Amino acid sequence: MTNFEGTKASAWRRRPDWFDRINRQTLRQDLFAGLTGATIVLPQAVAFSVIAGLPPEYGFYTAMIPPIFAAFFGSSWHAVTGPTTAISAMVFASLSGIYAVGDPEFIRTAIILSLMVGLIQIGFAAFRLGAVINFVSHSVMTGFITGASLLILLSQIRYVFGIDLPRPEHLAAFGAGLVAEIGHTNPVSLSIGLLTLCVALAVRHFRPGWPNYLIALAAGTGLYFAFGPLAADVATVGHIDEVLPTFSLPGLRMDDVSTLGSAAFAIALVGLLEAVSISRALAMRSGQMIDPNREFMGQGIANLVGSFFRCYPSSGSFTRSGVNYEAGAKTPMASIFAALALAVILLFVSDLFAYVPIPAMGGTIIVVALKLINLREIMHFFRVSKAESGIFIITFVSSLAISLEFAIYCGVIISVVLFLDRAAHPRLSVGVPFPFRGRRSFRPVKDVGGPVCPQLIVVGLDGPLFFGSVDVIRREFRRIEVEYREQTHMIFNMRGVGQIDLPAAELLIEEAKRRIARGGRLYVQTKIPRTIRQLEKFGVTRHIGGGMVHLYKGDAISFAIGELRHDICQICDVRLWHDCPTRPQLHPDTEQASSADHTVRQD
Repeated sequence: MTNFEGTKASAWRRRPDWFDRINRQTLRQDLFAGLTGATIVLPQAVAFSVIAGLPPEYGFYTAMIPPIFAAFFGSSWHAVTGPTTAISAMVFASLSGIYAVGDPEFIRTAIILSLMVGLIQIGFAAFRLGAVINFVSHSVMTGFITGASLLILLSQIRYVFGIDLPRPEHLAAFGAGLVAEIGHTNPVSLSIGLLTLCVALAVRHFRPGWPNYLIALAAGTGLYFAFGPLAADVATVGHIDEVLPTFSLPGLRMDDVSTLGSAAFAIALVGLLEAVSISRALAMRSGQMIDPNREFMGQGIANLVGSFFRCYPSSGSFTRSGVNYEAGAKTPMASIFAALALAVILLFVSDLFAYVPIPAMGGTIIVVALKLINLREIMHFFRVSKAESGIFIITFVSSLAISLEFAIYCGVIISVVLFLDRAAHPRLSVGVPFPFRGRRSFRPVKDVGGPVCPQLIVVGLDGPLFFGSVDVIRREFRRIEVEYREQTHMIFNMRGVGQIDLPAAELLIEEAKRRIARGGRLYVQTKIPRTIRQLEKFGVTRHIGGGMVHLYKGDAISFAIGELRHDICQICDVRLWHDCPTRPQLHPDTEQASSADHTVRQD
């Protein structure tokens, strides 16, 4: 069975594991969590559709259909899929430069994006590429989300202030326009927007369990009606034609693939990163095991099916997933209940959204954007790592100065380059036994000091051993050879090396020959069966000699001591190893000091 067939069988045919968790108690808890989630997503769906440049109903569609399919085909018990801030911002950024907001082509291509994103994500799952997201640094996502949040915040200033401004993607023009137009601020719009913003922040702070966005929108709408005729020129959301999604074939055209391909890939990647990050964070709290490939498949199917119900791209929602978990959800049925509850609620209250003023929506969206900017995490990057802070800065600046799509690609490429650089520059260190809690623990000699054995050294490898690191390790071998010229015998500790390739095997054979030519030997220590098989397969075991590969460091030391020159051992007063042969009698004080300082257990 191919990987693709195996993944399809896993996602399409296998009964979801969480079915076994369903009972009357879990259904009751999931129903309550679903109702709570529906009240949260109601205003968010409108806000996120506005961010994406789409009519409000498309936010509702995306909050109803994708969560159901992501729940069935994903692996997380608590993650909730639907419209999100980052994905909505990427949809707008990808399409607004091609089509005018409100144009039927803008809406059509947003739905096509969902189709393409779904196919790309299913492709990731089919080829079992779930581990790929591990190569994307967390600082990339933080920089991207911070940049997207700032762009979203700036995009709402025009609605809150009631002025005409350029798009915030062009920062210079936006700044100039803001300076020129700020004097024409509509005080009614500003009052509505600020009240909504303040109410949302106040409710979140003083009553965290309450639906702050819904309450804030109600407050802003109330103020709009209170202004009466003074608010005549303040725009509202308007009538929503169809609140429930209906089946419709996406109008895919051949030129859509070339026009939207790059954006679809970037959105697919960001969506997967969001979904898996949320699932893992919740799994750490619930004790659940997450399967990244199943999450990929669940997200892909959700977006693919969603495109047939007029949904735009979706992903895992940080806010709604957290609320779902805190509300007591036990299975993905909570997501399904939330989607169904939203549909029922909209049948009765959809007409009320027609009167929500756009400045109130702007104030709500600003709160959403502010919530995503994690200053504590950003400061942590700058305190602990220059590399991570550099990645954050590059991704953040790219998102503002160039585009969100370019920013995610730029950040991913830099993350991969840094990973490859670290992998290609492993560290080698000469270790000596050091007493630690009554047992032998090897520490780098440069850290703990102390003498080394005059004939044998133990060299530890901190990093991978493959074609990309061979040259660096060879240079380190030569450095050690010069620095420890008398120590012709070397134990190479490959404890953390999971596999080797042919260039790595050739390096070990080369080093073994050099050691033999100097009258010494190379001994290899590794516990990993796969590595041992590869040492045999590539001929390393044959070239370095029988008995030179050991599972344990103590065994390697015991064997190597038998290969040392005994005349040197007899006059040595270092006695570093537990297995050192009997030494001649020394002065009692010297003997006692030597025994205390240099002899430790080897087991």
